Amino acid sequence: MSDSVYFVASKEPLKLKGVKDSGIKKKKKKAKNAEKDAPGAPDVHNNVLVSSISGNKACAIQRTKAEMHFLKRQRQMEEDRIKKKASKSHKEKVEEFNRNLDSQSEHFDIPKVSWTK
Repeated sequence: MSDSVYFVASKEPLKLKGVKDSGIKKKKKKAKNAEKDAPGAPDVHNNVLVSSISGNKACAIQRTKAEMHFLKRQRQMEEDRIKKKASKSHKEKVEEFNRNLDSQSEHFDIPKVSWTK
């Protein structure tokens, strides 16, 4: 008896009202090789490399004085950081780490709750 109930059910996909063709259409993928192989298209990556390799003249045109000063200062700070890290030996680093641990409160210790015990 239960089979007869499902026998009447429609096995067609549902359709939306007011839409003639509601089929799913996939978007076409763009060809990646077509852009790379195009001889007329300018290569942006090579232009960036050429301008950076050519020297300060190309960089001065693209960057302001403030940007140049900022980059110069960043390089100096990075060099200082590297020198500071390289100046300490492993033994000194371990000793400093242990001193820091000794000075910190031990947050894993459970304090006593009762005054009587």
